[in-house]
Amino acid sequence: MAWYDEAIFYHIYPLGMTGAPRYNEYGEPVERLNKLIPWISHIKNIGCNAIYIGPLFESVGHGYETTDYRKLDSRLGTNETLKNFVKECHAQGVRVIFDGVFNHTGRDFFAFKDLKENRENSRYKDWYCNVNFWGNNSYNDGFGYENWGGHDLLVKLNQRNPEVINYICDVIRFWVEEFDVDGIRLDAADVLDFDFMKALRRVANEVKPEFWLMGEVIHGDYIRWANAETLHSVTNYHLHKALFSGYNDHNFFEIAHTVKRLNDMCGGVFKLYTFVDNHDVERIMSKLSSPKGFVPVHILLYTLPGIPSIYYGSEFGIEGRKAHGGDADAPLRPELAYDDWTTAMEDNTYVKFIKVLGAMHHKVKALSYGDYREQNLTTRQYTFSRSYEGTTVVVMVNNDDNNCTMHGGAPDGTYKGVLSGRVINVCGGGFSAEIGGNSGEIWVPEHILNGEDMPETVSIESFNTEVAKKAEVVAEPVEEKSIIEQVTETAKKQEEILEEVKKDKVDLESKELDLNKPYEEMTVEELQASILAKMAKNGPVTEDMKRTVTVNTHQGSLLNWVRSFN
Repeated sequence: MAWYDEAIFYHIYPLGMTGAPRYNEYGEPVERLNKLIPWISHIKNIGCNAIYIGPLFESVGHGYETTDYRKLDSRLGTNETLKNFVKECHAQGVRVIFDGVFNHTGRDFFAFKDLKENRENSRYKDWYCNVNFWGNNSYNDGFGYENWGGHDLLVKLNQRNPEVINYICDVIRFWVEEFDVDGIRLDAADVLDFDFMKALRRVANEVKPEFWLMGEVIHGDYIRWANAETLHSVTNYHLHKALFSGYNDHNFFEIAHTVKRLNDMCGGVFKLYTFVDNHDVERIMSKLSSPKGFVPVHILLYTLPGIPSIYYGSEFGIEGRKAHGGDADAPLRPELAYDDWTTAMEDNTYVKFIKVLGAMHHKVKALSYGDYREQNLTTRQYTFSRSYEGTTVVVMVNNDDNNCTMHGGAPDGTYKGVLSGRVINVCGGGFSAEIGGNSGEIWVPEHILNGEDMPETVSIESFNTEVAKKAEVVAEPVEEKSIIEQVTETAKKQEEILEEVKKDKVDLESKELDLNKPYEEMTVEELQASILAKMAKNGPVTEDMKRTVTVNTHQGSLLNWVRSFN
């Protein structure tokens, strides 16, 4: 048993939550990270005992194009700022894990800058994948290289190079020595080299007892990454999708079958990192067909096998949909000023509910260590149990709008409902209970819930009534598109734009453009022209290179591109 076996995470995207500028001028540090220190007590109060925060280190834009792994992003402060933040978290009993962006670096990273300057003679030319001095890239450097996600701004590291492996391992050692970090979430773990991850696991075992490695993995057989040789856990995107679509479609079979498949996959040994939203996907309140779905979905988040996580602000029920254009993720990563939420921390309906679930999860060890058994299942009702060391907890969830009598099984004894406070006596191994619409209950042996450390129970009927009154607009159900669908749509749009380029509908030379004003004030055409001008300074601009620029009509993407030139 380790600390992460009983963890509830609070996920923070710091550049967004602190209101940092979108682009890094590499100027004097501004200690915005200190804005998060008052939030630690709130995080602890709602039951979270661990924070996943990142990206944190010096970068040019969104944080995943790393410039320096050993320096806190100057938009957030200095290394001393980060050291003090982690120290305060530990003082309040909260563990901290950082985002480890080790699959790629930014173009301002020292090794890549040396590669640009010295080309074939650079001692770092083998630090990156598929460097080709007979090719070119979208920055007109006169050489090509492998990137991540089609973005030349993200240069893929060669994780089979011993120097790269040693360098990243030393970065982890530095983070532990300098900041006392408790673990790392590995960005893009599903494309990391497996031997590279094994090396990171050996370092994790060396640097600190119970140092945790969790990887971002979207699809696939999770046990390939979460095992005794590589990572302790991975992100559970399978369950993430099932939770909101299972509610929206009134199809608990999808959720139950996903849980069974995951249990079979991981053998009940490796706990997955479970969530309903994060910095890359739309907020749960924007995905649910009704705000009343907040209750059943979060009951499942906190009671199904896994390590639950809350994304900052979602405990208040805030919404967030992806935007159209270049910086599509910006609405998912808003600034939250602590002083604006102090009243909500006590009065917000959603927070009260999350606080009860958090306290319950810590009291009931069966939810951290217990086995899982499905008891009763229909499209709209779902009953299962978790058992550990003689203690059984029965969970009932109803996603219908109407009340329903649900049935469960448990050892004889007196049980108390965590959410309603109702008490029932089980005799003969079975019992029934009426569960309200869009509601649920967690039946726990009464003696476990005794004590002053449990917050007041929540009336789900009153909760849903209040939620309905507060919801001025009911969110339409959103089914997230698969990666294949997204790629197909993008390719189609690019083909359409290419046709316009061929027809001379996009002709930068014929437009009156002002390239002297700040980039933020430029039109799409002016940004495109600025990029082409910067490319031209590095050498001849081919028609293919020009086409690459003109088909990109996303302002945020163009801003990021033009600012990344040296």
